[in-house]
Amino acid sequence: MGTTLTASVRAVPQLNAIGIVASDMRRSVAFYGQLGIEFPEGNGHVEATLPNGLRLMLDTEEVMRSFWPEWTRSTGNQLGLALECGSPEEVDELYARVVAAGFDGDLEPWDAFWGQRYAQLSDPDGVPVSLFATL
Repeated sequence: MGTTLTASVRAVPQLNAIGIVASDMRRSVAFYGQLGIEFPEGNGHVEATLPNGLRLMLDTEEVMRSFWPEWTRSTGNQLGLALECGSPEEVDELYARVVAAGFDGDLEPWDAFWGQRYAQLSDPDGVPVSLFATL
């Protein structure tokens, strides 16, 4: 007996960019720079296009308030970024580099039970940034 695959195809918006509001733009640019993400100069807004085409955008709080005057910073972990590394060794190297540069390391690299070398950092505004590579 054959299997029939049925799929519904409809247009959906594509994830194109992730935006983070930075409380200290200089420090946030330095943090992501340690991970190899380079931002051009900007005036309250910067963005970098990653190799897979996704854009990472940073905005100052002032820029946010320029079009959303009631905007206020909330504490929480509603957003997390996960960066795939080329090897388990790259996870270790990136984690060590970022922590040595004075940024927060939350979980030191370890061999996770789900088959990845995994570590977690926090950017200057508390956004969790996971580093992982297949073991």
